Amino acid sequence: MKLIIAYIRPEMLTLVKQALYSKGIYALSVTNILGSGQQKGFTETYRGVVMEVNLLKKVRLELGVQDDKLDDALAAIQSGAKTGKEGDGIIFVQDIVKTIRVRTGEVK
Repeated sequence: MKLIIAYIRPEMLTLVKQALYSKGIYALSVTNILGSGQQKGFTETYRGVVMEVNLLKKVRLELGVQDDKLDDALAAIQSGAKTGKEGDGIIFVQDIVKTIRVRTGEVK
């Protein structure tokens, strides 16, 4: 089993969810976050004051998927999140050593 952690643009969340659902992947967690990557932020003028914005809004997705669904999940996230511009996001894949279902105590 694998844990996928993806950081994407907030406006791309709906497209990513639709792509995952089309592949039969429904279980995911979504968190709103702030962060910076290669975009490094930007400057803007607000009421005559120049402000540097270096923490940008992003969405963090977490999915636990079986090994046979990994490639489908990664392709769905990439296709839904890609705009072709810097700041589209990044995907991390980690091994899951053990999972325990709270309700039943089932261990995998």
